[in-house]
Amino acid sequence: MKNLKLNALILALMVLFAACNDDDNGDPVNLPSASTINLDFDGLEDLGADFAYEGWLIVDGAPVSTGTFTVDGDGNLSQSEFEVEMETLESATTFVLSIEPVPDNDPAPAATKLFAGDFVNNSATMSTAPVAASFDNVGGSFIVAAPTGSGDESEAYSGIWFLDPEEGMSSLELPELNDGWKYEGWVVIDGVPVTTGTFTSLEGNDDSAPFSGDGPAPAFPGEDFLLNAPDGLTFPTDIRNRPAVISIEPFPDNSPAPFTLKPLFQTIPEDLDGMGPVNFGDYVEDSFPMGTVSRTIQ
Repeated sequence: MKNLKLNALILALMVLFAACNDDDNGDPVNLPSASTINLDFDGLEDLGADFAYEGWLIVDGAPVSTGTFTVDGDGNLSQSEFEVEMETLESATTFVLSIEPVPDNDPAPAATKLFAGDFVNNSATMSTAPVAASFDNVGGSFIVAAPTGSGDESEAYSGIWFLDPEEGMSSLELPELNDGWKYEGWVVIDGVPVTTGTFTSLEGNDDSAPFSGDGPAPAFPGEDFLLNAPDGLTFPTDIRNRPAVISIEPFPDNSPAPFTLKPLFQTIPEDLDGMGPVNFGDYVEDSFPMGTVSRTIQ
């Protein structure tokens, strides 16, 4: 008797399942597969434990999250495919990639947006337009001097300043950054990137002077490497034959190293006689990440 009841239950379930998969005419109905967004990015870097990347679809002018992911030290994404509701994906006009805090209690995108791209058919090519409108014309120079020091000859090549001493103005040609980003200067000393400070304005002092001396500093971004040397380094130090870099950093920023966006780079000449100026090299386009986003609607 129990077997008869069990068989009857199984048969009823089979009939019910078949009915749910037939339309009103009795024809089978194919259940839709999940629609997906697929990320193909190159050059993203590990954000550490306190931040993650998050994708957003712009639908009728409003952001809809596609999910978060991290990137390891080799640039591999923890997840590159995300399921999205079909109607949302069909209506999306743009994809945006932001950098979000972890944990994140704000359902809206952070100001720190790295990528954006409009869908053409089912593909969107990413650009760094959310960082700045254009990096087509960047350049500049710097001088090597230590104006905040004592004037001793041993300090002569222990500082870098992004100014034109003859014109009394900034020596940098850089676009205005959007919210969520700051410029930061660096000199790589014995393999250690040492900051010169962050800044958003090309004129006026930068945000900090941790290594400068007590003398008056020029009202421009820059730093003297005279005091408070990081572990393993000795200040004052001759920075000739060391790389000088301008990077673009997410704000807030939890990393002591330069971010992947590095629009300006130049090794300071080993035979530099006097303070310069020294011109930056060409725009370091290879330092900028790239990517495409594709959608599969099913």
